[in-house]
Amino acid sequence: MPNIMKVFTGNANPEIAREICNYLDMPLSSAEVKKFSDGEISVEIGENVRGTDVFVIQPTCTPVNDHLMELLIMIDALRRASARRITAVMPYYGYARQDRKTRPRVPITAKAVAEMLMAVGTRRALCMDLHASQIQGFFNIPVDHLYSSPVMLEYIRKNLDDDVVMVSPDAGGVERTRAFAKRLNADLAIIDKRRERANECEAMNVIGNVKGKTAILLDDMVDTAGTLCGAAAKLKENGAKEVHACCSHAVLSGPALERLNASEIKSLVVTNSIPLRDKAERCDRIVVLPVGELLGEAISRIHSEDSVSYLFV
Repeated sequence: MPNIMKVFTGNANPEIAREICNYLDMPLSSAEVKKFSDGEISVEIGENVRGTDVFVIQPTCTPVNDHLMELLIMIDALRRASARRITAVMPYYGYARQDRKTRPRVPITAKAVAEMLMAVGTRRALCMDLHASQIQGFFNIPVDHLYSSPVMLEYIRKNLDDDVVMVSPDAGGVERTRAFAKRLNADLAIIDKRRERANECEAMNVIGNVKGKTAILLDDMVDTAGTLCGAAAKLKENGAKEVHACCSHAVLSGPALERLNASEIKSLVVTNSIPLRDKAERCDRIVVLPVGELLGEAISRIHSEDSVSYLFV
């Protein structure tokens, strides 16, 4: 059987799928993904996939439920069409914030999504900057976990390398921030914060010296921007010369854009893992870095059974 690769996409982020295919120098495969009048997802694969190595590009971003169902139904259709192997490529993994039980009677949604993906026939997963690395363990199939750090570090070195201090907006992100600080030969600071309820937090204290420095807040995602904007205000109070933020996934829901426009954050650097569409126009502080080449190289290496760890920084 010839080792043929095909790349499909749903409606979540066709732009990054085309970017990936341009890097791979191959066409985007045909699939019709639409809705019935009652809102149910309808999928029809437009070409033969029997015996092929299939990659489905679909971040599960807003509207999360629609895009997750698109991914599940596409994978089911491809499995029933006799694809040899199906890899779910999720530049952004939705439902990842509930990765453990922090209170009684709450779900572990990151595990539930992993179970659903495996149940419909996913044989491999490719993700980028998961909210928590242990999510890889929720799968009983191989998971390749990429990091956007190569493109983020390149941008910081070219544009922000001026007495930098890397800042973690909470205790959970210290490991990620320390890795950036080490590669940039920069100092490290931590924001001590207290979260009262979901999507609301109060920045409390800055641990580390930021006075007279360019502070760069680092996080895996920016949702309502409450954490980042509160942290930026604290950093300025503590004498930071400038405050920038780097976040892999630009969820930017609710009052996020209004908060960013009114905040001390001079620039917000994000990737195109989630489509911003008109959001970048409504906030001129947003800088979007493409990660299609990074994902494309990972897909190429998975298909040819080469090492993906080459892409790690």
